[in-house]
Amino acid sequence: MGDTLPSSTSSRGSRPATPPAAPPPDLVTAPGYGSRRMYQAYLAAWNRHVDGVLTGPQFAVLSAVRAYPDSDQSSLAGAVALDTSTMADVCRRLERRGLISRTESPYDARRKLLSLTDDGAAALAEVTRRTRRLDEELLTAVPEERRREIAVLLNTLGAHWEAVAERPLLDDRS
Repeated sequence: MGDTLPSSTSSRGSRPATPPAAPPPDLVTAPGYGSRRMYQAYLAAWNRHVDGVLTGPQFAVLSAVRAYPDSDQSSLAGAVALDTSTMADVCRRLERRGLISRTESPYDARRKLLSLTDDGAAALAEVTRRTRRLDEELLTAVPEERRREIAVLLNTLGAHWEAVAERPLLDDRS
């Protein structure tokens, strides 16, 4: 019985009352719940303040292509934490929009080398400016001297969670 919501009723007496807005205590301490809340809020903030067309993964790919011009698509997928299938889809969309060009490697026709177009560089510059402003706003709840530490911690957790996702849990009996 301890796992159910209180059995209060609405003023009409026939329907249960709306649950409280606060999450159950066991969710508050669950890292997955906190990360999901942050991710949902980040997507909403991105769409409102940065770009409603260019997605976060597309921005990451454009940033990586700028940082590592003429690198192959598969190698860059790892750098931006995308699987190769998602990376291929993101690159196709960016190429269709004229933001990147994909060319065959002279050494291996299966490998696609990526480079920014002029339109891609211009779009990336504008979205980068907006992203930096959003990043600053998102971190205003954290003292300035701790912001880098928080970013490092989030990336450390991300890498660890990716590793956990790839292996069975220690107590997994199935």
